Amino acid sequence: MDGLIDQAKSRIWNIVNEVSSYKSNGQNVTLEIALYEYGNTAFSPSSNYIKQLVPLTSDLDLISQNLFGIKTNGGEEYCGAVIYQSINDLGWSKNPSDLKMIYIAGNEPFNQGPIDYKSVMKNAKEKSIYINTIYCGPYNQGKTEFWFDGAQEGNGDYFAIDSDQKIQQVTTPYDAEINNYNDSLNKTYIGYGIKGNEKKMNQSKQDENAASAAPSILAERTIVKSKKSYNNASWDLVDAVELDGKDISEIKEEELPEEFKGKSDEEKKKMIEQKVLEREKYQEKINKLAVDRNEYIEKEKLKVANSKTIDDFGSSINKSIESKAKSNGFEKIKL
Repeated sequence: MDGLIDQAKSRIWNIVNEVSSYKSNGQNVTLEIALYEYGNTAFSPSSNYIKQLVPLTSDLDLISQNLFGIKTNGGEEYCGAVIYQSINDLGWSKNPSDLKMIYIAGNEPFNQGPIDYKSVMKNAKEKSIYINTIYCGPYNQGKTEFWFDGAQEGNGDYFAIDSDQKIQQVTTPYDAEINNYNDSLNKTYIGYGIKGNEKKMNQSKQDENAASAAPSILAERTIVKSKKSYNNASWDLVDAVELDGKDISEIKEEELPEEFKGKSDEEKKKMIEQKVLEREKYQEKINKLAVDRNEYIEKEKLKVANSKTIDDFGSSINKSIESKAKSNGFEKIKL
């Protein structure tokens, strides 16, 4: 299953960009992601070999950090059990208009384990959660091993992928310039609080992880960082004030970075305002390049439009998001 993890690493920012392109009632969407690992024999049998890596969060760097940290150690895949746990452990929205999705991927029979997946799917339907299944193997074998049935029972979509297939990245003439703006964008982030410095360092680490996969993946991550969906209000002063409306005067002196200490409230506000202007300048430049980049990619896709394409982890998720988002009244906005 290492190939599946590699596909997820290479597609995570593409998926986030896809989700970020939707609006609901004219408003930008708020994206929250959780991450589970299951079927790992290093985990306790009493936990059904399941571990929650990250609860529902908008901290996209935390998701990336944990995704890049997964090491496979194959064992029994209890699909019903991990879906049951994710339904019951996570703080799902109760708003019926919100889009709630679970994606589960694997390569063993879907009906393994102590918990009947069909009973779990009934619970998911009651909470308006779609269950989408991704089988790592031949399409018909996935149907035989109940992955297709799992998606049908969960009102979701079924996909079969070759998890060992290497993702073909489209390199564009705009990637390098977009990536150059990434460093400038990072300098507009001001860590505060107990984890401010740690989170800021992790931001750079996840840039490195994306770049190690491919320059085009770093470009996709940088484009995500130019959008409102990349919200770091928990550790960044700019997002805390600008996006969450935090009052800078209410933040304790010891939680502030050195350059803010000893400053008056007015001076602090002006420093924040300056960083806001700087960030908006770079985000605007990145967004303009993203439009050109997207047009280039669409043209490249047309060149192979008549050839047979094979779904991968990312394209499977993006297809199901498009289908379910439209049915839930979301509108896709083109760059």
